[in-house]
Amino acid sequence: MSPLEFDASVGEQLEIMYRTRDVRRRRELVTQALGVTPGERVLDAGCGPGFYVSELLDAVGSDGSVTGVDGSPEMLAVAAHRCEAHDNVAFHQSDVTSLPVQDAAFDAALSVQVLEYVPDATAALAEMHRALRPGGRVVVWDVDWATVSMYSADPARMARVLRAWDGHLTHRSLPQTLATRLRSAGFQDVGMQAHVFATTELTPESYGGAALPVLERYLAGQDEVPVDEVEAWAADQRDLGARGEFFFSCTQFCFTATRPA
Repeated sequence: MSPLEFDASVGEQLEIMYRTRDVRRRRELVTQALGVTPGERVLDAGCGPGFYVSELLDAVGSDGSVTGVDGSPEMLAVAAHRCEAHDNVAFHQSDVTSLPVQDAAFDAALSVQVLEYVPDATAALAEMHRALRPGGRVVVWDVDWATVSMYSADPARMARVLRAWDGHLTHRSLPQTLATRLRSAGFQDVGMQAHVFATTELTPESYGGAALPVLERYLAGQDEVPVDEVEAWAADQRDLGARGEFFFSCTQFCFTATRPA
């Protein structure tokens, strides 16, 4: 199985998904946890299409700044366009394990559903630690994909689909080790909040409904599950939705920590 490529086509799907009700809720939870105030300098490690950067620019005001780092040039182009009205923003193309920023340059940093794709997630956390000033704070949000539950009248096929989907990332259950990794990277005051995203309605406004076409498109490009089986699974999920029998649930985790003063 090959990892998910964050190219222009995936970017189009994310652009739709990030505007949905559940993902807007997630952004609200992240920004609340980060607690940005006017004048602060904020780093978004793995900024993607720039939704967080754009909203954080409003929070920090003209006296603050936001820097976004991402490995995908397609994502950075979208992010730069989204934030083109601001002059207190910067974007850099780089791996999050080698952030092109100065030491102790930021008051706060965030990384949302990024580290689960990074082989050396602890190294990325150490880089965020380096980039933060003493007393600076970090928010890391990732999904435990082992918690995904979807109803299907064919549980064996459902299990094959979810097993194949695990190939899209590096760490299936990164939250299980994130507290330890944060401490290993030098952080203290590590906290965690679990947030369940669940629905019984197949609507694109829900995390499960928005994820369905992303799963379908990814699996269609892989070899582990035959294309006809992927199509049958997706059709079954849509039929369940039409009959009011759809079910999706997953647990996502928000970790907070600080760099020692």
